[in-house]
Amino acid sequence: MPPFIAGRELSRRFYSEAVRPILDTHFAALPHAATLIGSGSDVLGFDDKLSTDHDWGPAMLIFLRDEDAGHADALAAVLREQLPHMFHGYPVDAIDAPGEPGTRIMHSVTTGPVNHRVSATTLRAFLWEYLAYDSDQPIMAADWLTFPAQKLRAITAGVVHHDGVGELTALRERLAWYPRDIWLYLLAAGWQHIAQEEHLMPRAGHAGDELGAALIGSRLVRDIMSLCFLIERQYAPYPKWFGTAFKQLACAADLAPLLWRAQQADTWQARADALCAAYEQLARAHNALGITEPLPATVSNFHNRPFQVIHGERFANALRAQITDPAVQGIAARRLIGSIDQFSDSTDIRSDAAWRPLLRALYVD
Repeated sequence: MPPFIAGRELSRRFYSEAVRPILDTHFAALPHAATLIGSGSDVLGFDDKLSTDHDWGPAMLIFLRDEDAGHADALAAVLREQLPHMFHGYPVDAIDAPGEPGTRIMHSVTTGPVNHRVSATTLRAFLWEYLAYDSDQPIMAADWLTFPAQKLRAITAGVVHHDGVGELTALRERLAWYPRDIWLYLLAAGWQHIAQEEHLMPRAGHAGDELGAALIGSRLVRDIMSLCFLIERQYAPYPKWFGTAFKQLACAADLAPLLWRAQQADTWQARADALCAAYEQLARAHNALGITEPLPATVSNFHNRPFQVIHGERFANALRAQITDPAVQGIAARRLIGSIDQFSDSTDIRSDAAWRPLLRALYVD
């Protein structure tokens, strides 16, 4: 294989050096957008040499206007005939991996048409397939809460090579971050998760269940990290890159060592010490936002038991009180289940957009 080129950069070069000249020659009057968004480590900028073994290579999405959708097949056909077989040392041709339908791998050919990975479609069709969202409709509270954060990140963090239709840029601006009251609700739900389990870790350990205490501790570590993404207004990626993206957050320099100590702790007492220090860091980060009155940023006993907690419910209640949108207020008046990312770990639910219309019913009367 040639020297590794990050997928974003490879896609940029592929568009400017190979795809765009063909479009200018054969479809000069056809407005289009070219981008690398959607699924894939390369979209997020986390790919490396190992990533090249599947679903990787010279690729992009071409978005056409709705009225030009009929040109998609002709555009794809011209690219099949005109694209080079190799680009910067990488095969442009791709085939299904043997025994793995839906997984594509690069395939070296030297003659004939190229089975390229340039997909031509409309933004409307892409959004329906990827998010089960009709771009003609407003984004309601129930939509925001059922859009997986990993997909929002994949749309907003991917690269745009060209936007000759304007729709893609406008969409990414709309999805750049949650509306304020949705954000407040998600923060409240995140703190509520901590409130519900912060006392359980030491209680399990005190009862002699070190394995159970370690498991609850890991859940709390994840909840702390998830809140950090929300506090810093960053969509969290899917689990493979969750820790990698966390390290890029401003809070990671102080929090990552504490969370790693909690993960490595041999006893529940050592784990509790690390978690309590992390809770206090998190509370200070919350207060720095200035979105509620300052709240106590030091741990204290859980009722009359000798277990130190930050009392996450105080933060949840204070955040809920700041919500002013009636639609979000109605949702927040119930139990704080949070978003799809906060109530489910299911990869299938997060990745398959067909679930979203059903999940919306959780938030709609």
